[in-house]
Amino acid sequence: MKREVRRSPGLAFLYGAPIGLLGGLIGLGGAEFRLPVLAGVFGYAARRAVALNLAISLITIISALLIRAGTLSLAPVISFFGVALAMIAGAVCAAYIGVGLVHRIDERLLERMILVLLLVIGAALIIEAFLPGEVPALLPDSAFVRLVAAVLFGVAIGLVSSLLGVAGGELIIPTLVFAFGADVRTAGTLSLLISLPTVAVGVTRHARLGSFEERQDLSRTVAPMGAGSVVGAVAGGLLVGLAPESALKLILGVILIVSAIRIFRH
Repeated sequence: MKREVRRSPGLAFLYGAPIGLLGGLIGLGGAEFRLPVLAGVFGYAARRAVALNLAISLITIISALLIRAGTLSLAPVISFFGVALAMIAGAVCAAYIGVGLVHRIDERLLERMILVLLLVIGAALIIEAFLPGEVPALLPDSAFVRLVAAVLFGVAIGLVSSLLGVAGGELIIPTLVFAFGADVRTAGTLSLLISLPTVAVGVTRHARLGSFEERQDLSRTVAPMGAGSVVGAVAGGLLVGLAPESALKLILGVILIVSAIRIFRH
């Protein structure tokens, strides 16, 4: 009975909304913060939590694209079109392989991998809090080097996406900004365009492997938490500027590290 309450649609929405709000304030979807909630609060095993988190991520990406459709300008994206395609190619292939890996490896090993990845993302948020807003591109101005690097970055992002069930914006945006010299707004648009096929492939692969056979998980957890995440993200987008982004990244990075250790260290 207690387990049913912990997985109620209302509770899923209530957890999804503030996570989406915080993610919206720093320009992310918040999936990395949902995973400890799905595993710790809602009691899902790591493998199922990853699959459900990925399904929620797909909802948030599609919603973000629909919300931004009226103001979305593809003009700044054109100069990064080749880089985006290369990253998509690497990410989609890695996501397909990564989902299969999630279903094959031992649950305890998966938990350890999740712990390490969440710790890395938490540390990256903390480091990013102290970095300047604009930096020159770290990669040389060579089309070949940039395309090869984009494929490799895409592979890494696709693996992280499939292993954590995230859209990958927490990795895609800094990569585009610091490695390729994109401005933050353009990187945000590119992140959505790169994440959509990556996450869609992961969700489709999970579905074929039977991750969503229990329909109650979709109606009681995925749909309401996805709705809450969207509502929170919209509110966070409207409130951007009210809180210092660097301080938020620092605080959220620490929270993510502490949550990951508490939930996945055993």
